[in-house]
Amino acid sequence: MCKHCIELLAPAKNVEVGMAAINSGADAVYIGAPQFGARAAAGNSIEDIARLASYAHKFNCRVLATLNTLLTNEELPAANILAWQLYEAGADALIIQDMGLLETDLPPIRLHASTQCNNRTAEHVRWLKDVGFSRAVLARELSIEQIREIRSATSIELEVFIHGALCVSYSGQCYMSECLRKRSANRGECAQMCRLPYDVLDADGKELIHGKHVLSLFDLDRSAYLKELIDAGVTTFKIEGRLKDENYVKNIVSYYHNILQSLDNVSRTSFGQTDIWTLANPEKTFHRSATDYFLHQRSRPMANLDTPKSTGEKVGTVIGIGQNSVTISSPATLNAGDGICIGSEGFQVYASDVKDDKTVVLWDKAHSDIDRRKLHIGQVVFRNFDKSFNEQLTHLRQQRKLPISIELNEDDNGFCLIMETANGIKAQESFTYPKQPATNIEKARQTIITQLGKLGDTIFVLSEPVKVDTDNWFIPISVLNEWRRKVASKLDELCSKHYLRQPQQAINHACYYSEQPLDYQANIHNDKAAEFYLQCGAVIGKDTTTVTELMRCRYCLKYEMGWCKNKQRATDTPKEPLYLRLGKDIMPLQFDCKRCEMVIKKDMRYEN
Repeated sequence: MCKHCIELLAPAKNVEVGMAAINSGADAVYIGAPQFGARAAAGNSIEDIARLASYAHKFNCRVLATLNTLLTNEELPAANILAWQLYEAGADALIIQDMGLLETDLPPIRLHASTQCNNRTAEHVRWLKDVGFSRAVLARELSIEQIREIRSATSIELEVFIHGALCVSYSGQCYMSECLRKRSANRGECAQMCRLPYDVLDADGKELIHGKHVLSLFDLDRSAYLKELIDAGVTTFKIEGRLKDENYVKNIVSYYHNILQSLDNVSRTSFGQTDIWTLANPEKTFHRSATDYFLHQRSRPMANLDTPKSTGEKVGTVIGIGQNSVTISSPATLNAGDGICIGSEGFQVYASDVKDDKTVVLWDKAHSDIDRRKLHIGQVVFRNFDKSFNEQLTHLRQQRKLPISIELNEDDNGFCLIMETANGIKAQESFTYPKQPATNIEKARQTIITQLGKLGDTIFVLSEPVKVDTDNWFIPISVLNEWRRKVASKLDELCSKHYLRQPQQAINHACYYSEQPLDYQANIHNDKAAEFYLQCGAVIGKDTTTVTELMRCRYCLKYEMGWCKNKQRATDTPKEPLYLRLGKDIMPLQFDCKRCEMVIKKDMRYEN
C-alpha cells in the first residue's frame, strides 16, 4: 500500500513562534507579511520571514506568506512589490484572496487560494486549479462527502482546517464587521462580531434570548478524523491561530504531530526528528470546547452561549456555593494561580482543598469580581488556565534534528571527514595532519568516535555510530572538535542551499468562470480583479458594492435552539421572522431551509 504524504501546517505569529512550530513537528508554517494579511495585527518584517525560511528549509519545511486581503487600485503596486520581496526572502507560496494580483507581474511563486475565496464547491475549486493555483484552502463547513467530491473533480492540493477558532460565516462572505463597525474582515480588520452578546427577538418583538453569545462557535477539533480526511484526499492539515502565542502553538502542533506519527501508511513532507511530547493536550491551552463542525452531520451544541472566551478542560460540577468558594464534585488537583470558568463567571484560584472526591475552591474576595447570583448547583466547572502545564510549556525546548552519518577516512595528506544526511546531502573536508601512531589503540579510536559524535547544539543527530576507516592514529581532542565543527557548519549551510522551491504553474487569464452574475459577494475590490473576471467570461453586475447579507452561515440558530421544524420536527417554535439585536442595531434572520443555511440580513430598525 502506497503512503500518503501529508503536511502539517502551523500558524506563526512571528519568527520565534514559527521556529517553535517547526521544532514541535510542523511540516510548514504560515506567517503574516508586513502588509495585506487577513490578520492586520500579525505582520512580520521581510528580514524575519527570510530568517524563518532559512531555518525551515534545512528540514524541507515550507514557509507560506499570507497576502490575503482585498486590495484597492492604489495598493496593488505595493502588494506586487511585496510579493517579489517575499519570494526573494525565500517564501514558498503566497496565500491570496484578491484575483487582481493575478493581473500583475508576480514572481514565479506558488499561489494558494485562501479560504477567503469561498472554496466550497467542486466547480469552483476546479476553476482555481485551471487558473493556476497550486492549492485551495477549503471552507471549514464542508462535509467529508463534499471533500471527496472536490478531490474527485481536481488534482489540486487540498488544505483543510483541523483545529482552532471558527468563523460562523462562510469565510470571505462576512460583511457584518464592515457594515456595523467600518472594519472589513476581508481587509484584515475583523471586529469579531460573532463573539458579541445578542438578544434574539420574535416577530412580535418579544425577547426570546437576552444577552447571549448565540453566534460564538466552539473551536474546531478534527483530531479523531485525520485518517478519514487523508483517505478523502486531503494533502495539508491546517491549524488556525496566527495571533496565538508560542505555548499554544507548541502544544497543539505537538498534539497533531503525535497523532500523525502513529498512523500507518502516512509519510510527512519534511525531514528530521522531533521528540514526542507525551503531555500535549489541546484542552490545556486556549480552548472553547470542541466540534468537528459539519464534517459528518449537523449536530448541537455548536456554540457556547455563555462566553466567547476560553473555557478549557472540564474538571467537575458545582455541588456547593460559599461566600467566596465553590465545592465541585471532582478530586481534581487545582493549584493557586489556575483559572476557573463557571458559566459566564471566571476567577483565579486562591486556594483549594480536596476531601472525599470533592474539591473546595476559593477565590480572593478582594481581587475577584464574582456575581454569586450567576453560580448554580449543577453547573459545569472548567479550568481555562493550568498554571503548572503552562510553566512546563514555557520551559519546553523541543529540537528538530536531522539524522546524519559520520565517517573519518585517510587520504594522502591526512584525514577526510564526511557527514551526510539521510536524504543524501553530503559535506566533507580534508585536513592535513601528521599521522602519529597511538600508544593506546583502543582509547585513541574511542576518542575519535566520541568526539566526532558530539553534535551538541547543531541541528544534527547521529543515525548510526561514527565510522572510523583509518589505521590506529592518535588525534588530539581539540583537533577532532575543530574538524567536527567545521564540517557540521558546512553541512548546515548545504542543507539550506540544497532546498528546492516548487515552481508555480502558469496563470491562465482566460479560464471560464461559470458562477454568474457577479455581485458584491465576488469581493471585486479593484479594476485588475474586474479585468481578470471579465477575461474569464464573467458577467459583472452594475452594483458590486451594495451589501444585502451581513452573513451567510451553515450554522443555524433555530437548529441550535431546538426550533427547527424540518430536521428536529420541533412543534413549540417562536413566531417568525426572528431578529438579532445588538444595541440599536436590529438584523432580521432569514432561514434558507432548502440549502440548510441561515442568513443575517442587513441592519434595519425593528418596528412593532
